[in-house]
Amino acid sequence: MPRDPKGRDNKNSKRGARGADKKAWMRKPRTKVCPFCKEKAEWVDYKDTQLLRKFLSDRGKIRARRVTGACTQHQRDIAQAIKNAREMALLPYLSK
Repeated sequence: MPRDPKGRDNKNSKRGARGADKKAWMRKPRTKVCPFCKEKAEWVDYKDTQLLRKFLSDRGKIRARRVTGACTQHQRDIAQAIKNAREMALLPYLSK
């Protein structure tokens, strides 16, 4: 096992017990494809509450882009559509 300059065992070494590199075993995560880019949607409709609910958490918060898989521009459009739908009382501000 590798040792640091002070002579202690280094617990954060990259090699396992058999000497194999741990990074070689890690699988790369699949990149998510934006659902709006995939369908080539022109805009996000604030009246489509079924679609917008997929981008809300159970608490009523807007989900992050890394969770939804939306691209940057469509994530902004989703957030704006959700805010418009909340203003028009189509979606709740809070969910219990």
